[in-house]
Amino acid sequence: MSCRMVRLVCCLWIAALAAAPAHARSLGARISKVTTPVAMLQDVRVRLDWPASAPQGALRLRAARVDAPDLGYHFRDVDWQCPLQRDGQGGWRCDGTLHGDGAPVHLSLNLGAASADARLSRGAGMLSLHRDAASPDRTDIDLVRVPLAWAQALLASAWAEGRITGGTLDGQLAIASSHSQPVRVTGPLKVAGAAFDTPDGTIAAENLGAELALDLSFGDRDRAVVAGRLHGGELLFGNAYVSLDQHAVDLRMDAAKQDGQGWRLPAFAWRDRGILEAQGSAAFTPAGNLDALDLQLRSADLAPLRDAYLSGWLGIAGLSQLQFSGATDASLHLAAGVVRDFTLTLHDTTVVDPGQRFGFTRLEGDLAFSSGAPVQSALQWQGGQLYGLAFGAARLPFVSDDGKLRFRESVAVPMLGGQLRFDHFTLRPPADGQGLDIRFGLTLRELDVGQLAKALDWPAFTGDLNGEIPQAHYAAERLDFDGGLRMQVFDGDVAVSSLSMERPFGVAPTLSADIALDDLDLEALTGVFGFGSITGRLDGSLNALRMVDWQPVAFDATLRTQRKPGVKQRISQRAVQDLSSVGDASFATSLQSQLIGLFDDFGYSRIGISCRLADDVCSMDGLGSAGQGFIIVAGSGLPRLTVVGFNRRVDWPTLVERLGAIGKGDVKPVVE
Repeated sequence: MSCRMVRLVCCLWIAALAAAPAHARSLGARISKVTTPVAMLQDVRVRLDWPASAPQGALRLRAARVDAPDLGYHFRDVDWQCPLQRDGQGGWRCDGTLHGDGAPVHLSLNLGAASADARLSRGAGMLSLHRDAASPDRTDIDLVRVPLAWAQALLASAWAEGRITGGTLDGQLAIASSHSQPVRVTGPLKVAGAAFDTPDGTIAAENLGAELALDLSFGDRDRAVVAGRLHGGELLFGNAYVSLDQHAVDLRMDAAKQDGQGWRLPAFAWRDRGILEAQGSAAFTPAGNLDALDLQLRSADLAPLRDAYLSGWLGIAGLSQLQFSGATDASLHLAAGVVRDFTLTLHDTTVVDPGQRFGFTRLEGDLAFSSGAPVQSALQWQGGQLYGLAFGAARLPFVSDDGKLRFRESVAVPMLGGQLRFDHFTLRPPADGQGLDIRFGLTLRELDVGQLAKALDWPAFTGDLNGEIPQAHYAAERLDFDGGLRMQVFDGDVAVSSLSMERPFGVAPTLSADIALDDLDLEALTGVFGFGSITGRLDGSLNALRMVDWQPVAFDATLRTQRKPGVKQRISQRAVQDLSSVGDASFATSLQSQLIGLFDDFGYSRIGISCRLADDVCSMDGLGSAGQGFIIVAGSGLPRLTVVGFNRRVDWPTLVERLGAIGKGDVKPVVE
């Protein structure tokens, strides 16, 4: 029950009492409609029973409907009963329980000769109202631990989707009302433990504290001026999560709303000292969606900005642990719900990803976006890393128009002793129901495979990495590459094609690719991997490779030796043992197992092994069938060696463990 309702009850009660003769035992009145500047009552019934010579009477007031549209309150079947008594000073008092649409509350009423006081209470919460005959258009209200939920109807008049779920109010408010002026509410207000949300959960608050000064008016044109300080609590607006973490934020907001239109904020300001300062103006549609925004931001210290303001967006991108230092300024202009212009200025900024997916050192410069006329900007950095691979200083010259951001010219980035060059780059931010879209071309020139292997903790490869990707496209958290990469390693070629990535910087990134091996020197390859020595040339493929969080989960791999004129094909005793370990293999005859210990190496005509990985199981095969098994090594010359595998289904983690043991030299020759 609102304070406005209390005032109306008082007026009706005074009218009924004034009409009653002093000796009457009972008095009744029925009024079809009572209209005030604040509310309208319909079907009002008042009854006063006062037995002769009794010290008190019984008052009952009922109303079928009470409507205060400016405040958003609408009640049905209001009923209040109380014992009516004189106060000994020419006034009256009455205390009783008030019933209506919600839970009952206690209403205490004191009507003096020149003033009226009322008090609503429920539990520890109390709302006190005072009116003075000398100023009939003013009502003073004191709030003591009043449940914030009592203001639900008032909130709904300005924000239909908002639902108050917790919190209390303390304060002193003055309400001015007359037939010729809108209702005006002013005064200080203290909020503790405030909580609210919306049915879809996109806007919410928990444990929010505030000390505010209010100036609200309700009529044909609603207006609100709110100034004060927030302290503690958490806020959620879509993907924006704000944690005040017991620190204070100064704020001010001017807002206005015409009938049939959305709210407009001619000015607002937010000052979180040392972390973020914001100011600007905004406008909302009648449905409550953001329509226009002019915003200026400044952060003098980016380090605390992540936990206070950015964790929601970063969490969605899988970058919740990203670390920042430096400072930034930004401005944003939005119209008709679409970003029109945006400028970001970075000052000595460093970005560090603890997961080593990427990082930048000493970012400086401007990044400007425009949906209209062209605007130029440039960013530069001193260095950085991408998945542990260091890169050098670079400058990025931008131009933006027509809602896109692109490079004005190609950009070369020193990396791994060579060069990574962006031949073109275009970015389109989310708009018109479409998400972020990035397209670029990439050229790799003479990247040192040795440095790459060391950075990724691979075996000590040597060679060069080159390649050209004419077009790469990122959209819907997926990165697809046209073209391919080529490495010259082990005196042969390794080609990567059909390359794509999902969530490249997010949670559980996924990579897909096809890899082809051509004419690799087996002696150099087996030496690097710590495998037993094999001479010859190797071809192969690793098709339909799929890695999740950089661990293989599927592929179809085949490795085959290729006979070359003048190239010896020999396999060492240890290599035989290593291949046997990988393929759960044995020798074709017992004579072979007896002879293997007598020779250091053997001639072979072909070597072949394949693995199709799915569901953590590797389906093995080789050069062809040999009874229930498959041939891995087909011998040549004397002694003629043939190695046959018998286990066609090998547990993938077990196979990885065996390969690791081979690389460490833990597999020892066994002579049977």
